[in-house]
Amino acid sequence: MYQQWQLLLVHGHAPGKWLQEPKEVVMTASRLLIGLTALILIPMSARAEDQNVEVQVVDAMDKVFGAHPGFRAFHAKGIVVEGTFVGSPQGAALSQAKVFDGTSIPVTIRFSNNGGLPTVPDGSADANPHGMAIKFHLPDGSETDMVTNSLKFFPVSTASDLRDLFEAIAASPEGAPKPTKFEQFVAAHPKVGPAFATAATPSSFAAEEYHGLNAFVLVNSRGERQAVRYLIVPERVAHIEASAAAARGPNYLMDEIPDRLARGPVIFHLKAQISEPSDITNDPSQPWPETRKVEELGVITITNSVSNSAEAQKELLYLPGRIIEGIELSDDPMVSIRDGAYAVSFSRRSQ
Repeated sequence: MYQQWQLLLVHGHAPGKWLQEPKEVVMTASRLLIGLTALILIPMSARAEDQNVEVQVVDAMDKVFGAHPGFRAFHAKGIVVEGTFVGSPQGAALSQAKVFDGTSIPVTIRFSNNGGLPTVPDGSADANPHGMAIKFHLPDGSETDMVTNSLKFFPVSTASDLRDLFEAIAASPEGAPKPTKFEQFVAAHPKVGPAFATAATPSSFAAEEYHGLNAFVLVNSRGERQAVRYLIVPERVAHIEASAAAARGPNYLMDEIPDRLARGPVIFHLKAQISEPSDITNDPSQPWPETRKVEELGVITITNSVSNSAEAQKELLYLPGRIIEGIELSDDPMVSIRDGAYAVSFSRRSQ
């Protein structure tokens, strides 16, 4: 299904069967887009009617997937694991943040599928992209968070664009006149197709690469500032075909990671892609060149899954704007209201 949708997005056409089933294509697109809503936001100075855009987008998710009490509106299906992070000398040189000072920092991590359905099959294209959210527990009791996913860049630039995309999907039911509102939106937003073309199905949560799509600024002890985007790299990336994923069962990712951890730790390398002056830092749909320098910030060692994961994740709130001294927000306007979107979802699932 995902491959067919990609043909529609990237090339403007798909095999005849799919052109005759616009509702199915639209639903697939909306499922893929839902999980990314938490990555998009607007500046507080936006026009009055956009002040609650994060609420509007969460409402749109519930219209697509229905309300599922106790679950997130996006990335609803997930699993919680624990481990430690140890910063590298390169990380300490880039930032004075305590998280990078070389001490062992406990971390709580949530891996997740895309979408608002708690029962989405792990190998479905609708489960792409997958997410990795990290909460660092510092010695003084404070916390800082990172929220990443497996797309390499975001498909739209602003929260208003994302809201309008959902509105276009809603206005494009089966039998809608051609070109549909959805097709018109995709034609006017050329990053949508290429962004989702970067998603793939992993053989394991431990075998996927995760990207921080927003820019942050690292500040070192000399007051020097460097804009970066985070990158989380496993020891080995391994993707599989849809047929192989389907053969593994609907919960293969959720089942595999505890089994893997029972045999030994899972290692990730937290890295920073270093910006250059010409790089755009305020638009997550604009990837930086792959030739940019990448520095190692430290090593994440995951040691165990949480036995009561279903309950634990209900209490976890990951805020990408939860930063500490040595880490600053960039001029990316996405992060502060991104926090707001998470808060809306957390409030609703906590009722």
